[in-house]
Amino acid sequence: MTTGHVFIGTSLDGFIARKTHDIAWLTGFPTPGEDHGFAAHMARVDGVVMGRGTYDAIKEMRPWYYSRPVVVLSRSLKQADVPAEIADKVEIMEATPADAMAAVAGRGWRRVYVDGGAVIQSFLRAGLVEDLVISRIPVLIGDGISLFGKLEQDLSLEHVETRAFPSGLVQSTYRVRG
Repeated sequence: MTTGHVFIGTSLDGFIARKTHDIAWLTGFPTPGEDHGFAAHMARVDGVVMGRGTYDAIKEMRPWYYSRPVVVLSRSLKQADVPAEIADKVEIMEATPADAMAAVAGRGWRRVYVDGGAVIQSFLRAGLVEDLVISRIPVLIGDGISLFGKLEQDLSLEHVETRAFPSGLVQSTYRVRG
């Protein structure tokens, strides 16, 4: 079975981006010499499934941010919209979370990095996330896009561990209870 795994940063007040989708406060956070586990996380996954908002926020980053293949879930983007220099790394797919997981499972993906607020929310609602690593950045941005949205029922999580870093970043890992 293919499983979903979240690794995401939030502001201390729980936002993943400003309402304008700006993430400069996150990408500019100074952490020299700190390994927050992103490379190890990427080494454990076969690919990334993200939403359009996340893709739009990072598509111009060079070098390209991801070492694994990326599937972008979108109803409006087409493959031709992907910049040529990353066209071999990014695939646009119009699919539900379950259909996307079935498609990547058919490619042999066993572990998927689920990225982006709306996509994380939809994958959680569909029961497709196994665990979450949430890094809280010591910054308040006051308003923005929340990591979590409405749920039809409570979603129980099991706390696995919490780590604090000298920069003030606090990272917690949770397992989704079945």
